[in-house]
Amino acid sequence: MPVIAMTQEMGSLAKDVALQLSEKLQIETMRHEVVEHVAARMHVSKSLINRLREGKAGTIERLKADTESMAVYTAEEVLDFAARGNGVLRGWGATCLLRPIKHVVCVRITRSMRKRVEWLMDNLGTDDAEFAEAEIRRSDHAHATRMHEQFGVTWGDPLLYDLVLNTDRVSVEGCVEQIRLLVARPEFAETAESRALLRDMDTQARIRAALRANEEAHEIKVTIDSVDGRVTLRGIVMNAAEKALTEQIASGVAGVASVDNQLRLMAMSRLFTSSKN
Repeated sequence: MPVIAMTQEMGSLAKDVALQLSEKLQIETMRHEVVEHVAARMHVSKSLINRLREGKAGTIERLKADTESMAVYTAEEVLDFAARGNGVLRGWGATCLLRPIKHVVCVRITRSMRKRVEWLMDNLGTDDAEFAEAEIRRSDHAHATRMHEQFGVTWGDPLLYDLVLNTDRVSVEGCVEQIRLLVARPEFAETAESRALLRDMDTQARIRAALRANEEAHEIKVTIDSVDGRVTLRGIVMNAAEKALTEQIASGVAGVASVDNQLRLMAMSRLFTSSKN
């Protein structure tokens, strides 16, 4: 059940590699339904999600954007897709989210700026190279910023990937073959342990998304551990009602077999101090 996580870099031909890889290995590609699902959960337009991802959102849109919810719901979509197996994920922070999973192959597809500019000019039907380069640099900056804010990493750091391929020098077909060979390596064989870890991470993501989607639990921040569906909640909540609500929401998530609620209540003196601020 191969799972391949790839970067999304405008003009790098990563999309072509992903599509051919999907066809070659007869596996699914994660497509634009992620935008639809995340937008629906956040009650915003798909175009806003796309503008935020590509760095095209206006100042007011960026200030009002609930980027934390976007990250939570995106993680839920990525981990849910990966847990089903047999898939290629491109973008959405998949290479960072899935890095802990032994059987997931993380790949960066890159290309020179000159070739990327030529690609965009051709796709837009324009001869304005300056405009095309500005669009690509804006997209790169948006991706780099989001990766740093969400995962604390430097976008493009080769240590984040198992394989880096330059489509200036390697054809799309060559990239597909190199990835296919890596997937078949014993180092990336799926094991009971790697499957279990992915299921547990998927369960944790589902719980975080469920908490985020609940109006009363929207701001609750807790640590969630999961082992074979046995969930442990840790952290501090404001009161007994929040503690009970968090457990109730976690218990209702698919894949949760039991909940060990170790949440602690905020001390009254701390609560009184914060209420005056």
